[in-house]
Amino acid sequence: MGRTANPNKTQIVSRASRLQAAKHIELTGIIQGVGFRPFVYNLAVAHGLRGWVRNTSGCVEIEVQGILEAVDLFIDALVSEAPPLARIETISVTDISPDDHGKFVILESLPQAGAYQLVSPDIATCADCLRELFDPQDRRYGYPFINCTNCGPRFTIIQDIPYDRPQTTMYKFPLCKDCQAEYDDPTDRRFHAQPNACAVCGPPIWWVDKSREQPSPPVARITDDEVIREASRLLKSGKILALKGLGGFHLACDATDESAVKCLRERKHRPHKSFALMMSTLEEIQRHCWVSSAEAALLTSPASPIVLLPWRHDPAVVRNVAPNNRYLGVMLPYTPLHHLLLREVGCPLVMTSGNLAEEPIAKDNDEALRRLEPLADAFLLHDRDIYARYDDSVWFVPLTDRPQPIRRARGYSPRPVRLTFSLGRILACGAELKNTFCLTQDQYAFVSQHIGDMENLETLEHFQATVQLYEHLFRARPAAIACDLHPDYLATRYAKERATSEGLPLFEIQHHHAHIASCLADNDWPADAGPVIGVAMDGTGLGSDGHIWGGEFLVADYRSFKRFGQLQYLPLPGGDAATRKPYRIALAYLFQCLGEIPDLPSLASIPPREIEIIQQMVQQDINTPLTSSCGRLFDAVSALLGICLETTYEAQAAIELEMAAGDVQRGDGVLYPFSIDSHEGMQIIRLEALLEAVVEAVKAGQPQREISAAFHNTLAEMIGQMCQLLREEGKLNTVALSGGCFQNRQLLQLTVAVLQSQGFRVLPHRQVPCNDGGLSLGQAVIAHFLNGGHT
Repeated sequence: MGRTANPNKTQIVSRASRLQAAKHIELTGIIQGVGFRPFVYNLAVAHGLRGWVRNTSGCVEIEVQGILEAVDLFIDALVSEAPPLARIETISVTDISPDDHGKFVILESLPQAGAYQLVSPDIATCADCLRELFDPQDRRYGYPFINCTNCGPRFTIIQDIPYDRPQTTMYKFPLCKDCQAEYDDPTDRRFHAQPNACAVCGPPIWWVDKSREQPSPPVARITDDEVIREASRLLKSGKILALKGLGGFHLACDATDESAVKCLRERKHRPHKSFALMMSTLEEIQRHCWVSSAEAALLTSPASPIVLLPWRHDPAVVRNVAPNNRYLGVMLPYTPLHHLLLREVGCPLVMTSGNLAEEPIAKDNDEALRRLEPLADAFLLHDRDIYARYDDSVWFVPLTDRPQPIRRARGYSPRPVRLTFSLGRILACGAELKNTFCLTQDQYAFVSQHIGDMENLETLEHFQATVQLYEHLFRARPAAIACDLHPDYLATRYAKERATSEGLPLFEIQHHHAHIASCLADNDWPADAGPVIGVAMDGTGLGSDGHIWGGEFLVADYRSFKRFGQLQYLPLPGGDAATRKPYRIALAYLFQCLGEIPDLPSLASIPPREIEIIQQMVQQDINTPLTSSCGRLFDAVSALLGICLETTYEAQAAIELEMAAGDVQRGDGVLYPFSIDSHEGMQIIRLEALLEAVVEAVKAGQPQREISAAFHNTLAEMIGQMCQLLREEGKLNTVALSGGCFQNRQLLQLTVAVLQSQGFRVLPHRQVPCNDGGLSLGQAVIAHFLNGGHT
């Protein structure tokens, strides 16, 4: 009903409109570095209000006074009209006595000892800055570091909070008159944009070839557009460029040049693992890949991650970019420098991490000139220092409109996972491969950016430096430490040494329990909601019985787990080293399960003496640990089919087996036989019949696609039958799926379809990877409850 229809209500509103109000407001969340203070200023001015706003180390603080109705509208709009990059977690409003505020102002930031604030990830170039970048009439035309409060570097340049320019790596670039005017104007979108700069006052770019190393800009340098043109000429000539980006260096080459891609593979010692690509526009990506609406939304989001997309296999992008793969990892340009280079070069570029093998990505100029010198023909450098190393994030969309991360870094970290309960200050140190750590405080779990494989000193040093950064930024000195059960992991050694030196409680968490707890936390599972069925399928994790687990069916919550079932234990000849030669796993599995090693075309090239040695190792139990790993089963079947007998990167055999299957639908092909036996209270999936069926299919000359499709369907059926047994025994109806095998979109899709057809509620991952990159989250939550749930 309109106000004119109710005179009494009109009178009440009119009288209320003359009433004055004064409020003190505090907001937490990602609200620094996202244009929140100018938004508040302009909102207050629009409503005719007086008062002030300021950043503190712990929140954004506002005092506002004016007409009651205007104050109420202002408070509502703080949330409903917040800047696009803002993420408000809490808002508290209290009445205060009116003060003598003549107008609304923005106060200087207030440091507060011990307080912390959420930090924004780095954000891809916004549409406004992109328009200015290519506008010849704009003063920042062609400037490779254009940014505003809606985009640009954040986490990678922050040294401390509150987020102000002197506490970023931009401190050494004094603003020119024009940039200062923008910085000081609350109505300008560059108001207090800490990385604000232009060609007059900001960082330059420069060109370095191998003959003259220059970590600092030369006194007489060529212009920015000349540098871009020189880089384009180099790339078009088939050379390799080391390019300094947001969180480190990329190695770039022309993705349409077979010899350039081959050269990069040889120099990087990366013969088979897929390279990521960067393409200039979404339309260009769509010419090379099939792109769903959910995938397009990911590609064009402020995070701008790499997205794994079905490849059209057009002739332009050379096959050697992603050998034996049906997907391309593609991203859009996310910095002005990338946009300028991609527009100038006019073709898709390989854009892979600037490192050798599994070393951390290079981030500093002198470091890159030293480490990447054997890999690159030239360097494109700048001197906006990178404070935090930051790889590209990788996502995929295996289930309709349900994206999942494979690697979580740029654009996402250090944004926390917000839990449904508060945690104490726990540092969880993660796993050996795809390491992340997790630092918890209040309801926040700060899962770090991707650290990498903890197999060398350089990665350990990166891990330690990043732990120190997170503890400092978020004012969270841990009260307890968690780690994996495996004693030889570098992350475990770090955890034990630190717990001992600082007198902190240490919690060693079983690997697959951590996987399931991670999935639960990822899905906002309440602390008191009880256990679920946990299906953990991965390559390796030390079990509580001393064997290598990896095909596990658990009854689990945050506090404890019970192992209900597993894949059959089989011998792993040589331990983890066998993963580099999957044919050895196949030989051991065949001999153990069938009592012989049949004649198969795929095994014909293996020397008879090596076959004899594998048989002896299995017979005499020589260096053959037992494993229930689903990942190792993938390896064995891949070798039996002749798809991948030796690997050069982790999970290669399993990935290529998945690729051979094509797009599998539930019901495609046959189901191979298997049985489930009960042994000492444990449900064991026996694999003899499955392996025998695969052998017979290979002997019969069936196509690899048909065998792989049947294998994937059979695995999904195994999972479904085990979960039904668990439901009958434990009355549980929710299934959490975790572990690196569920990066296999065929297996995930088939498993979800089977479980949903049986009436289960299925929890896949959403915010952190299902692989070991999400493990630290589960470790942290479990350790919190083992520590008595102290906050």
